[in-house]
Amino acid sequence: MTNAIPETRHHLSGSCLCGQVKYSIEAEVRDFYYCHCSQCRKISGSNCAANILVKRVDVAWTGDKHLRRYDVPGRSFTKVFCTHCGSGLPFLNFNGDTLIIPAGSLDVPAPLNPREHIFWADKADWDTTQPLLPTSDGFPTQT
Repeated sequence: MTNAIPETRHHLSGSCLCGQVKYSIEAEVRDFYYCHCSQCRKISGSNCAANILVKRVDVAWTGDKHLRRYDVPGRSFTKVFCTHCGSGLPFLNFNGDTLIIPAGSLDVPAPLNPREHIFWADKADWDTTQPLLPTSDGFPTQT
């Protein structure tokens, strides 16, 4: 028996805080996790980033002229955001095979619940989260 997440196509749509940028996709959801690495904490301004991963798909954008992408020099770490309000928005990973969706940008319910806390060993010393989900000290565990 496997704990694999069944890949079912879902309609996902979302927007930035100011509403200048909106997106819509039909995608197979791969995973949903909380990442506690220092980079995700910096980008989110919080104790972790809540990320939904889907197979690469075309994104229907409205207001994409307001999108900017920041790639951390020398790292495979990215943030795509609205130039008006700074909200994080979906982006392709460096391999180009996965679209990463900041869960907080969704305007519809998430199609699944988070599965795991990753980079748990890297969490902030002030983070008092008592995990109800499994934790790993690195990338998500394979199911």
